[in-house]
Amino acid sequence: MARHPAAPSQALFPESDTLKPLAERMRPRTLDEIAGQTRLLGPGTALRRSIEAGHVHSMVLWGPPGCGKTTLALLLAKYAKAEFRAISAVLSGIAEVRAALAEAEARFARGERSVLFIDEAHRFNKAQQDAFLPHIERGIIIFVGATTENPSFELNSALLSRCRVHVMDAVPVEAIVETLQRALRDDERGLGKLQLHVADALLQLIAQAADGDVRRALTLLEIAADIARDGVIDEATLAQVLADRTRRFDKGGEQFYDQISALHKSVRSSDADAALYWCARMLDGGVDPSYLARRLVRMAIEDVGLADPRALTLAIEAWDTFDRLGSPEGELALAECAIYLAIAAKSNAVYAAFGEAKGAIVETGTLEVPVHLRNAPTKLMKGLGYGRGYQYDHDVEGGVAFDQQCLPDALAGREFYRPVERGLEGKIGEKLKSIRTARTAARKQGKQ
Repeated sequence: MARHPAAPSQALFPESDTLKPLAERMRPRTLDEIAGQTRLLGPGTALRRSIEAGHVHSMVLWGPPGCGKTTLALLLAKYAKAEFRAISAVLSGIAEVRAALAEAEARFARGERSVLFIDEAHRFNKAQQDAFLPHIERGIIIFVGATTENPSFELNSALLSRCRVHVMDAVPVEAIVETLQRALRDDERGLGKLQLHVADALLQLIAQAADGDVRRALTLLEIAADIARDGVIDEATLAQVLADRTRRFDKGGEQFYDQISALHKSVRSSDADAALYWCARMLDGGVDPSYLARRLVRMAIEDVGLADPRALTLAIEAWDTFDRLGSPEGELALAECAIYLAIAAKSNAVYAAFGEAKGAIVETGTLEVPVHLRNAPTKLMKGLGYGRGYQYDHDVEGGVAFDQQCLPDALAGREFYRPVERGLEGKIGEKLKSIRTARTAARKQGKQ
């Protein structure tokens, strides 16, 4: 068990720091203190060299919560010797934006630089985002936008064209552990004077529970320190702190679509273990189970298809089972479905054929229904020849009128559906091949 110096009482902190949470007090003061961003900010990287030289450009920082976006923006202002102003897109409107831009313009007139940091930048609409453009172009502000969402989808192209997008990573467990250890040692900003006792394995648990979020890890550590007995953070203490931990999952954003994509592609790749993992991961993150059930039905249609028609039945039954049982019991039916879909024989032949048929409609327009296939409920329609020459297949020897054309003349002989040789579709393909061969022979004979 490692022994760490303990944290001071609030009275030992300067007045201005008394009410600040540990995560704020431990905010990095240098680039070296930013945890887990070696790829972007490690020694010798292009961005680091640019920042250290004071050549700071307008940028968008894209990354998960707690990875250091706000901290990096603060350090950008420090290295650029610029005034820092932060606006939250959640709490502010266009009036606050205009006021901040006016202040920046006044400083620019005095020869001073300004870093305008927009937190949750994707929350601003297009008109609000456009307000920054002329000020970025003229150099009045160094724009730094932070977002947890994909900028390609959430920020307009005009703003993106004036900024560089830098991707920040979720902080790895090892880097979070180092940050926690630094907080336990730090007498000035951290918990150094409490002389806390905490095993390294428990710090690892906190780091894992933080799920890539340094701020969350420090908050968990601070809570544990508050309820620790006799300066010891043990397993019982952590059990209380971590009782209701949740993983990162944005029900409508990048995390959501990445994970559903991973599930779909795991099923398509016949990886049952991965399919089960992503199914469980999404349920754990709070996905609407009905949405997940609907996507499983789509996978049964799109990727399994007629190679195993039972997959569609099972997917619908799993959805129905969940509706009857609810959570958590009904979730097992969805997991069972995900595994079955992954193991089942795969075919996208119907999916591809349907797309090709729709393409043919776009290409050829409104083709007439062959006259012999039309209904003739009135004398006039019968007189026009509707239904004349139609062969009722059940009355034909073998049950199929091979010489009867059912496609419009412009598409006669066109084949859209190309079955694969996997699963039941292999048998379907054999039957279809014999029918098509007979139709081709009948057409040739009819032309002679």
